[in-house]
Amino acid sequence: MPDLWLTTPCAGRTLWALNVAHLDLLESYVGAALREDPPASSVRRMTVLAKLPAWLKSAKHRDEVLRGLRRLRATVPDGARRH
Repeated sequence: MPDLWLTTPCAGRTLWALNVAHLDLLESYVGAALREDPPASSVRRMTVLAKLPAWLKSAKHRDEVLRGLRRLRATVPDGARRH
């Protein structure tokens, strides 16, 4: 795997994103007011979101993770930004 350039310390760990689309997905998921799990029998249960580490999904770390994601977004070159 190539070196990741979207990394930042967060909650005693390393928060990272592969690219802007991954960053968008993480921001959307972590910032959601309500997250409903798909049924256990659902194929969607095995998505990248289902496999996120517990610390990243924890409400206890939500504000810190969102700040970390904003720090990552600030490092994205202008040509690669979508927002």
